[in-house]
Amino acid sequence: MDSDTWDTIVVGGGPAGLSAALLLGRCRRRVLVCDEGLPRNRNAHELHGYLTRDGIPPAKFLEVARDSLQSYPSVRLQPCVIESVAKTGRGFRVRTDGGEEYAGRKLLVATGVRDELPDVHGIEQFYGTSVHLCPYCDGWEARDEAIAIYGRRARAFEMARAMTAWSSDLVLCTDGASGLDTTQKRHLARNGIRLIEEPIERLSGREGQLESVEFTSGRRLPRSRLFFDLPSHGRSTLPEQLGCKVRKDGSVRCSGYEATDVPGVFIAGNIVGDVQLVIFAAAEGAKAAFGINLALTRENFERNATGRFVVEHPTD
Repeated sequence: MDSDTWDTIVVGGGPAGLSAALLLGRCRRRVLVCDEGLPRNRNAHELHGYLTRDGIPPAKFLEVARDSLQSYPSVRLQPCVIESVAKTGRGFRVRTDGGEEYAGRKLLVATGVRDELPDVHGIEQFYGTSVHLCPYCDGWEARDEAIAIYGRRARAFEMARAMTAWSSDLVLCTDGASGLDTTQKRHLARNGIRLIEEPIERLSGREGQLESVEFTSGRRLPRSRLFFDLPSHGRSTLPEQLGCKVRKDGSVRCSGYEATDVPGVFIAGNIVGDVQLVIFAAAEGAKAAFGINLALTRENFERNATGRFVVEHPTD
């Protein structure tokens, strides 16, 4: 192979991408990690649910992760945005926003997702501090507090039901008609969850701490936390450019070792669409790295034995 060709190009330097780079570095693979530096949890003060790292600031977590890669000289971190990708005869060629091009035998897309915030005035100042997306990440810190839940229809109902594990003081605020049926409303009431279908005017508080939800009617609901569940969207169009199969919810379909249906392309992290926790993303990155190294090893072995180049790719 061309000496300028990387064994693997990793697009995305979050927990999934860095975890994959670590394991591939230990396999003596040449790895280029391209990262735009916008982690999903950058607004959060702490990261939770990661064994040995519970409570660490997200920025510190990434700093420690990047430092751990310095022991592996075959791994390179490159700050950039990958804007396009093309399949070549023996791999892929990517192009950055600065016009640079890199070639790689395998491609791991670990670009994560972008969250959709509720369209409520004032929410940005509280997001990551007292307004949250994931109860598994921040529910413990909100335990027994006065919690508002934002959303409509089935997603809101599921979030309200989930939050009963952390607090008994719950109010579902649907910012207009809830879209819930009579049975769902009855079940909420029997579980002590109030339902307010009035339009929301704004969120109020100070220094990142939510104090109340204010409605257009003038009604004011004292609350110290708000949780919401709205759709998230992939941060990159690379899977579509490559021809990967994307589900209706925007997640990318993959099989064993996080391999997509496009030979040589792997996926890891939140765009897989499974449990969206940092520890899962890191595990998926490691799993993808295992599949990538397996494919690279088999390709090299076959070429040395027969002189033929055959693209190996894990399947179910």
